[in-house]
Amino acid sequence: MSSTATQPPGSQLSDALARDRLGVPAIVFFMMSAAAPLTVVAGVVPTGLAVTGLTGIAIAFLAVALVLAIFSVGYVAMARHIANAGAFYAYISQGLGKPVGVGASWVALLSYNMFQVASYGGFGAIAQPLFLDWFGVDVQWWILALAAWALVAVLGVRDVAVNGKVLATLLVAEIALTVIFAIANMTMDGFTPSADALDPGTLVGAGSGALLVMAVTGFVGFEQSVVFSEESRDPRRTVPRATYVAIALIAVTYAFASWAMISAAGDNVVQRAGEEGPELFFNLAAVQLGDTALHMGHILFLTSLIAASISFHNIIARYMFSLGREGVLPRAFGRTVPGTGAPKNGSLAQSAVGLVVIVLFAVMGWDPLVELFFWGGSGGGLGVLLLVTLTSFAVIGYFARNKVGEDVLHRVIAPVVSSVILLVMSYLAVDNIAKLLGVEPGSTPAIVVPSAFAVLFVAGVIWALYLRSARPQTYSGIGLGARSATTGGGGFSAALNENTEYNR
Repeated sequence: MSSTATQPPGSQLSDALARDRLGVPAIVFFMMSAAAPLTVVAGVVPTGLAVTGLTGIAIAFLAVALVLAIFSVGYVAMARHIANAGAFYAYISQGLGKPVGVGASWVALLSYNMFQVASYGGFGAIAQPLFLDWFGVDVQWWILALAAWALVAVLGVRDVAVNGKVLATLLVAEIALTVIFAIANMTMDGFTPSADALDPGTLVGAGSGALLVMAVTGFVGFEQSVVFSEESRDPRRTVPRATYVAIALIAVTYAFASWAMISAAGDNVVQRAGEEGPELFFNLAAVQLGDTALHMGHILFLTSLIAASISFHNIIARYMFSLGREGVLPRAFGRTVPGTGAPKNGSLAQSAVGLVVIVLFAVMGWDPLVELFFWGGSGGGLGVLLLVTLTSFAVIGYFARNKVGEDVLHRVIAPVVSSVILLVMSYLAVDNIAKLLGVEPGSTPAIVVPSAFAVLFVAGVIWALYLRSARPQTYSGIGLGARSATTGGGGFSAALNENTEYNR
């Protein structure tokens, strides 16, 4: 099938994403690569232990997986009726109203860009001492970050199937090593299974909000099944299967590996996590597996960050494509690469953002590990949690108006249950933002991160209201994706004549 579609004159959809390119395995690879299993187990888990002092991260992963599985019941049901690369944006627009949807889309762009640029900072900062150890060459972190950036930029405008093959190769090796290291931890002398790591009581104690957000951060990417719905084969079946498979695999991998690491480290695991950081996971396994395995772990840790960068780049490019296609952003973002169907200008824009951030951090001398990787990833996790919560309520709103062949479990019960739980989790996350970032309450990062999401959300709502009054045809197409009736000028460009031609 052709990667582009012929559009009627005046149709706002000048290009289409490539169709029928992705099956369940490919989408699962995209989803799990964004989740970056080795990065989470070796990076997020020790950080969570050091920052919160709570050892219940394994049970937190399982609890979050259960909540996301309940959320996905309504989420994938809605996907059977809406195929849109904008995912959260499209669903919120059709469930809670177009202004809320546009506000959410701007929050989504910030959240995913935070993850994307954070991965560059993490790659550069972690690779620098490794290159010195391996090759005796002290390469500046930003040079290494730019190398990763260049690779992701090139792949971003290639066929989505090519990206999927790259991610599949990296992900299989990454998961295999994570499991092998976890098993090695279990074979250590004096290994004692940890009950604290699976203690449900840690989910309601002090700092539980920070612990839950860290767990949510590990699942970011599970929602990608819907982002790729327009490019998947038989999305009514592919999307649900990929979603549930990814959630289950992520939960089992994280819970098992983190439990094994905490058990192997023993009673002083929090202290060791603070002192050793990401090296804790590798150091424990190296006792049994030797230095060769340690080096292999470091290599795959770096490729895990690259895989996450590729995956987040694809999400952001498709969000921008969706917004450009509908005129919420300039229409140039709604164009694709001939022959590959990749969202060209959305990809290039994201590459530009990544380049600017890397250069800015290099020039200002800011810490790429703490101020970019850690704060960026944590802040992005909070943003995605807020988006998932809004989307859960949007599912309720959509099915309240559209009883379209779904039973009461998919339309009402699961969405209501997940909405209540996610609302509580969001409150705890915002309330624990300082602990999550490892800063003092009331400090600049603790204020700026949630405030940035609030400001962007309000700005997006105001922009949507402007479109409603000044460009009603553009406004009418918000959230409709390939069915958008919008024509003419883009959201930020001068208004052109708009007609009523629909591309259905």
